[in-house]
Amino acid sequence: MNKHIQPSDTAARHEAIDIGDFVYGATGTRIRRLTMPDGSHWFPVADVLGELGYTNPRKTLKDHVPEAFRTQLGTVTTRYGSSVPAGHGFKRSMNVVNLNGLIMLVSAASKPETRPFKKWITEVVITIQREGSYTLPGAEVQPSAPVAYAMPAQVADAIVRLEERNIRADEQFAAVQRETLETRREMVTAHQATAQALERIADRLDTLIADRPAAPPPRTTADTVLADWKSRMSVTEDVWAVAVTIAPALAADGELRQSLTSIATRTGLTEHRVNECLRFMRKHACIHPLGSTTDGVPVYGLSPARPL
Repeated sequence: MNKHIQPSDTAARHEAIDIGDFVYGATGTRIRRLTMPDGSHWFPVADVLGELGYTNPRKTLKDHVPEAFRTQLGTVTTRYGSSVPAGHGFKRSMNVVNLNGLIMLVSAASKPETRPFKKWITEVVITIQREGSYTLPGAEVQPSAPVAYAMPAQVADAIVRLEERNIRADEQFAAVQRETLETRREMVTAHQATAQALERIADRLDTLIADRPAAPPPRTTADTVLADWKSRMSVTEDVWAVAVTIAPALAADGELRQSLTSIATRTGLTEHRVNECLRFMRKHACIHPLGSTTDGVPVYGLSPARPL
């Protein structure tokens, strides 16, 4: 893409050939350029050398372009009180050549696309040497007007062929872009449909989960009570005997209403020892007192079980 500062009307009127067409005919490609207010043109060295097939920029410039025709972009813009345009990769430190330097590099290049231009340059030089000027055959030149140097047919034909090739390439690129865009649209549509389907599935799952009856709490058994108590305290033989005796009643009823005498008879322990075991179990939050019956029998409740 060409990026240039518009020249003044005076400078523009002196260009017999459009600079874009001229450079295209010389190099066979489009090259970025900056056109200064006085109509002078400057081209990035990297673009020119890359398009013309040079591989050693430093040596190429030294061998083919005098210092008067090359400099840095910042030097050019400062000279005209302009700023380096933003975007397109332009930097103050960028090396540039003017049209003189560009023509010198084209003349030294071996790229096939430059041959019509170099042939034309040869014809111009020989014609000027022989006749003192160069014009197309039949062109009318006013005596007071500057001599016009026009592009010959072979160079113009080369530009037309190159332009036609680029147009075809642009059309092919546009077709690929359209196909790619359509593919992306189809992918977006498919993704949207998938997302909507997943959303419907998620909503259905949420509904099923919400409607599912809550699972009943785990059933309390003597075995689950004893397993919980083992996780709470260090069990001795006497304590375990008492625990095994009272666990079924606590699991079934949630509370214990048995006298010390009844528990002692069933465990073979003394009432005092049974009372000590029950106190030990209260201390470790296995059971907790709920009061006593009217005849003085202590009542114990089952403490909530811990997760196993």
